[in-house]
Amino acid sequence: MSENPTRSQVAAIIDHTLLKPEATPEVVAAVVAEAVEMGTYSVCVSPSQLPLEHPSTLKVAVVCGFPSGAHDASVKAAEAETAVRNGADEIDMVINLSFALTGRFDRTEAEIAAVRAAAPEAVLKVIIESAVLSDEQIVEVCRAAERAGADFVKTSTGFHPAGGASVHAVELMRRTVGDRLGVKASGGIRDAETALAMIAAGASRLGVSASKAILAGLPE
Repeated sequence: MSENPTRSQVAAIIDHTLLKPEATPEVVAAVVAEAVEMGTYSVCVSPSQLPLEHPSTLKVAVVCGFPSGAHDASVKAAEAETAVRNGADEIDMVINLSFALTGRFDRTEAEIAAVRAAAPEAVLKVIIESAVLSDEQIVEVCRAAERAGADFVKTSTGFHPAGGASVHAVELMRRTVGDRLGVKASGGIRDAETALAMIAAGASRLGVSASKAILAGLPE
């Protein structure tokens, strides 16, 4: 990514997101059409919205254990397996925050590994809810995700009252995983300035619902 990314460059790393529980099939179809028009990398939806009609150029990401993460690992694994069977290319799973907050990072690693095993062909992103965690906990969760075979670590669900992505969290996550994993920033990114700050901090993917507004603020 260049220092001054263009509209198309930023669009190419966006997961255009719709996770409102009241979303109807018609609204989801409209979001897919928007994603195609904008040239985003993917759409990110709830698993109940699958299968989706979409062009092969557009990837489909689905959340897992969303939004609390307080599901048994076997439930998350089954959800991921079903989502892939129904057409998901990528899985964004939420960790059990209790494990991270109490230092049980072996349990964090085990649940991520269970989802990895259930959906080996999918890109696996691990939502760590960084605004809830200390810096030390963020580092340990990122390390657990890497050991378990994840492809990305992701800041937030966007649903937690503690907040969404921050530049500090993205920088810390990037330092921890280096170039070995992707870093997805999500939650509270609503304008081009914030999106560019996340990219500069090390984000290689953005999870946003305000894609149109963000892209409108960027040069062609």
